Amino acid sequence: MKRMMLGAVALLALGAVAPAVAADLPPAPAYKAPVAMMPALYDWSGVYVGANGGWGTSNRCFDVTGPTIIGPDGCHTTSGGFAGAQAGYRWQTGSWVWGFEALGDWASLRGSSVALTNPARIDRSRVDAFGLFTGQVGYAWNTALLYFKGGGAVVADRNDIISNGALVATSSGDNRWGGVVGAGVEFSFAPNWSAAIEYDHLFVANANTTFTNPVGGAVVSTDRIHGDTDLVSVRVNYRWGGPVVAKY
Repeated sequence: MKRMMLGAVALLALGAVAPAVAADLPPAPAYKAPVAMMPALYDWSGVYVGANGGWGTSNRCFDVTGPTIIGPDGCHTTSGGFAGAQAGYRWQTGSWVWGFEALGDWASLRGSSVALTNPARIDRSRVDAFGLFTGQVGYAWNTALLYFKGGGAVVADRNDIISNGALVATSSGDNRWGGVVGAGVEFSFAPNWSAAIEYDHLFVANANTTFTNPVGGAVVSTDRIHGDTDLVSVRVNYRWGGPVVAKY
């Protein structure tokens, strides 16, 4: 009986001491979840330069306006390659990207057709160069960018009249102004490097062209020449600016 009473007293004493001992223990360290790291976001802001090349087609229609015959003279398509360089600046706000660009390209678009007003005559056209001055607006998905562009264009046109295989008249050079609209998809494949595929349509103004004999300078024909140009190009750009912005 005494043993049972002593055991009960010991249990009561242990129960009384345990809370006091627990109160003297240091608090358990608080658990803090690690900071979640968000993936770095690509920033399209900065100055860039690059090179481009591709293929273009241009529709050319001749309307004879004098000096002796007046009437439509037919149309033909010029086609060929082009290559050149571009430079611009972009800035990004959220997912929207804004910018402007200047581009200059050498071109070799060639084409010809038999004249309707004179079957012995061939009307020949070529586009030797063009320049584009455009603004841009785009939407970015991290390292991918869809953009649209629009602005002014200038095209260096050259037109000739061929008869019996010989050059009988040429224009002095028709640098024609117009507008351009286009769109492209661009991807960053390395820090500060990106590549794009772009399509542009050039609205080229009508040009009244005087054809003169290359030897004597006599006026052979005056024509109104009109037609637009379509370009598809591949571009590579190098950009100066922070390629990524870390987000937490």
